[in-house]
Amino acid sequence: MEIILKTDIAGLGYKNDIVAVKAGYGRNYLIPQGFAIMATPSNRKVVAENIKQAAHKVEKVRQDAFDLAAAIGEMALIIPAKTGDSGKIFGRVTSLQISEMLKEKGFDIDRKKISFDTEVKTTGDYAATLDLHKEVKHKIAFSVVSE
Repeated sequence: MEIILKTDIAGLGYKNDIVAVKAGYGRNYLIPQGFAIMATPSNRKVVAENIKQAAHKVEKVRQDAFDLAAAIGEMALIIPAKTGDSGKIFGRVTSLQISEMLKEKGFDIDRKKISFDTEVKTTGDYAATLDLHKEVKHKIAFSVVSE
């Protein structure tokens, strides 16, 4: 079943992308939740026209994402966490903590746009990926230290 996404969905695609999904997933979840519409010929034409009209806005959003990535640059964050004697964290570092640290530095990044390369369960150096735009992914380094 082919659908047109109305919003960005992690692991599936971005807004206005035409993707193939299993019929049940599309019919029972994506369409009723308002995340997608059927990819009928008329809906494809409407989306194509909307994309054409919004092309200059999209370029500005893309450029803003590049500027944000450049502003963040090679910033390294330090995340304090409660740890045991062996350096293992009680719980784990989450995207919400990274988002809050970036907010303290003046960058407002939604926690849903932050993903980790590996699970963070011990102290040490790690990297997270910021999904700023469809074409702009930025790596940020962070260290987890004992409180």
